[in-house]
Amino acid sequence: MTMNAYYHAGPPHQRLDHGHVVPIGRPWFADSVCDRYLISLPYPFGPDFEVCAWDGGHARILWLLPITSAERDLIMNAGLEAFESLLEEKRVDYTDPHRSSVA
Repeated sequence: MTMNAYYHAGPPHQRLDHGHVVPIGRPWFADSVCDRYLISLPYPFGPDFEVCAWDGGHARILWLLPITSAERDLIMNAGLEAFESLLEEKRVDYTDPHRSSVA
């Protein structure tokens, strides 16, 4: 989280947004193949969860989805929408650190 906050709080050209992929330098868990995060919409929680608004301000809530390097390559080659459709089609359990790559 600290690394992502650092990038996001920096100059505009390095801020994180939907669709960005961030390498984390090691697997999400010791025995996981997921070694980077996709900045993604919080699909499992529905669109009402994404924006939290109050008088005079708002916050946009995105989540860090652990992905593999092969999935990152798929995103770069086929696009984010193709990857997200594949996740939905395969009914991926996003919280499983031992999940297989869909790419």
